[in-house]
Amino acid sequence: MKLRAILNCDKHFGIGKKNGLLFDLPLDMKFFRETTKGHTVVMGENTLLSFPGSKPLKNRTNVVLSQDPTHNYEGVINVHTMDDFKAEIKNQLGRDDVFVIGGASIYRQMLPYCDEVYLTKVDADGGAEVFFPNLDRDPSFEMVEESEPQLDNGIPIRFCTYRNHNKMDL
Repeated sequence: MKLRAILNCDKHFGIGKKNGLLFDLPLDMKFFRETTKGHTVVMGENTLLSFPGSKPLKNRTNVVLSQDPTHNYEGVINVHTMDDFKAEIKNQLGRDDVFVIGGASIYRQMLPYCDEVYLTKVDADGGAEVFFPNLDRDPSFEMVEESEPQLDNGIPIRFCTYRNHNKMDL
């Protein structure tokens, strides 16, 4: 089983603004849905709160890290420390692929443990406030797959897969 991050970024590796997405990308959203469906997704509390109605994603096991032990959400596995978060990811990996789905702090902390990153590159500037590490400049990561450019809601995108050659154990 593999731990993967999945996200999109603008041409500056920007990933978010005001706790939301930078672009409305139906093709990318379909890719996300189809790729993660039936698997485990792990996220920080703000990512869960950014979903419609702050409800977990359907047809997936949702693991949420909240630093506040009084914050417990329905329909998810609640954890309250990074150690417990990593332990739950390891537990889930025993039976399923796991996808890291945000936010920026969770991506940054979990990236060294990821086998792969599914990164949709958006050829536009989204005016981001938060950023993902530039994998093209990270010697640990190699782009192993890249789709042809295609238009998604009028914006050119490319689906890319990066492999982590220096993956750390959880």
